[in-house]
Amino acid sequence: MSIDWITVAAQIANFLVLIWLLKRFLYRPILNGIEAREVEITDRMQVAVRAQEKADAAESSYRDQLSALQFEQSEITDTMRHKAEEQRDALLAEAHDRLEQERKNWEAHLSEEGRKYTAKLHRAGAGALLSLTRKALIDLADETLEGRMAHHLATQMKSMSSDLHHAAGRSTEAIVTSHAPLPTSVQDQMTTDVQAVFPKIPVRFETDADQSPGLVLRVGGAQLAWTVDSYIDGLNTLMEEQLAAGTDPKAQSYEH
Repeated sequence: MSIDWITVAAQIANFLVLIWLLKRFLYRPILNGIEAREVEITDRMQVAVRAQEKADAAESSYRDQLSALQFEQSEITDTMRHKAEEQRDALLAEAHDRLEQERKNWEAHLSEEGRKYTAKLHRAGAGALLSLTRKALIDLADETLEGRMAHHLATQMKSMSSDLHHAAGRSTEAIVTSHAPLPTSVQDQMTTDVQAVFPKIPVRFETDADQSPGLVLRVGGAQLAWTVDSYIDGLNTLMEEQLAAGTDPKAQSYEH
């Protein structure tokens, strides 16, 4: 069997032409398409990577903003709580001060009312004491209260004569002041008693409604007084002591 080399050469030539044609019109477009596809995929992957980076950056920024917001909210909450606590403390302090002031005002009011009531009791006691004393003197000794006052003042003048002369200086008048007008007989007796200590000095009698019941003698800088104030003060002290001790005034008087 012989080989036809011409036919072999023609077939090889046809094969090479076929390969060139396939490469030129088939493989190249396919390869170009594949390369373009690869480039497109690469581009898309890069876009996706950039998008992911942007997403990561946005997420990180969001987390930072969220953390900052939470911190700011925490600070605002703490500030509001501190302000609320300060306002509460201020309101409590104000309420405490107001209650304390109201308590002091009430105590002052009670003290003033007690003082007024005590003064009223003093006046009532003084009036009752004077009335009872007058009645007792008239009933038991056939004397007046004013007469006994004048007698007591005369006794004091005699015992204090030198001191009164020294304090009176060169006064030329004696003034006797009483709460109510004195009877004529008492005025005459007082004039006699005063002139016994201060000879020939005129005696003038005056009344003072604000003065406590009793007699006050003034000669220049000298003054001699007998009023019921000291007795009322003693009575008040005695009543306070008895009330504090819880004793019965009647029982105590009986004991003495």
